[in-house]
Amino acid sequence: MLTSKEEIEETEMSTKMLGLILAGGKGTRLGKLTNNQAKPAVPFGGCYRIIDFTLSNCANSGVKNIGIITQYQPLLLNKHIGNGASWGLDGLDSSATILQPYTDNAGSKWFKGTAHAIYQNIDYIDSQDPEYVLILSGDHIYKMDYEDMLEEHIKNNASLTVAVIDVPWEEASRFGIMNSDISGRITEFEEKPAKPKSNHASMGIYIFNWKRLRDVLTTAFTTNDDMIDFGKNVIPYYLKSDERVFSYQFSGYWKDVGTIDSLWAANMEFLDGSDGLNLHDRSWRIYSKNPIAPPQVITENAQVLNSMIVDGCYVDGVIEHSILSTNVDVQRNSRIVDSVIMPGVKIGKNVVIKRAIIGENAQIGDGAVIEGNEDKIEVVGNSERIGVLPNEN
Repeated sequence: MLTSKEEIEETEMSTKMLGLILAGGKGTRLGKLTNNQAKPAVPFGGCYRIIDFTLSNCANSGVKNIGIITQYQPLLLNKHIGNGASWGLDGLDSSATILQPYTDNAGSKWFKGTAHAIYQNIDYIDSQDPEYVLILSGDHIYKMDYEDMLEEHIKNNASLTVAVIDVPWEEASRFGIMNSDISGRITEFEEKPAKPKSNHASMGIYIFNWKRLRDVLTTAFTTNDDMIDFGKNVIPYYLKSDERVFSYQFSGYWKDVGTIDSLWAANMEFLDGSDGLNLHDRSWRIYSKNPIAPPQVITENAQVLNSMIVDGCYVDGVIEHSILSTNVDVQRNSRIVDSVIMPGVKIGKNVVIKRAIIGENAQIGDGAVIEGNEDKIEVVGNSERIGVLPNEN
């Protein structure tokens, strides 16, 4: 148990670190599910959105001031985050600030890459006066204590610390790989190597000393040097310049849900409880902005087996090993198996849905059949209408 002095020291340390979440990605591999919203806003696990995990990690780690950098289709994401109250980020000493592209006398400030997005928001970062900046991606499912990572960063007297996770060797060529010495100091970075030397994959989570990163970015963009992306430009530059770059080893559950298959699989693991997230752990909660909805209605004709049914749902059919998010309506004799139904979906009578993801506010007409298989997960896009006449509601 921490003493009051230790608690004060940890609080002071975390307040020196500003969180910056990169949440502007389109997520093209998610296809129809990101046609009208950014990838971090995609629903997950019945009552969350993907970005909730990163925001909750920040709140639980004592990172009290967070800038959320958005660009592609930000409306729904901005509405979801609001003033950060759902994550306790609306206090006198805490904040959640949406950072979008803007125009000034120098022209438009569109973000061209991850590092460029940080450079374009230097004024905001300077206004927070941090000693360290924590760079995060808003599109992964995991729990992580960033304060522990900061402790390692300080202990190593590092200029940059990169969070890494060991991936299966056969998958290592799909990731940016960090090769390090016995002390954990990174000696080489390989972007998707054909023959990887290690299986330490970058998680896209970085802690930088802000003063040094600021100098690197301002110098590079003033002289037109290419410093657009952290993985492609900044990390190689730091290594070449012999900066103290260390790895932080993470061993918990971490899932990149950037494809339809991985999003479906992560939801199924979440449903089965095999992901190790342990959302019942009250010491590390995952928070979200949940809509006010009435209790579920499950009729006497319904059958629900190994499934999650969230508030606001009406079920008059058969639900097997599936997730029904908020305000889903399933009419009589419809059957849903091994599927993820996102918020606001209306499903008619005698419908069959197997191994599928149904996007938000979609409508599925009577008698429709939507079946995936072992090789392909079927997808219905947000607000898409299947088997519904134009004048039907």
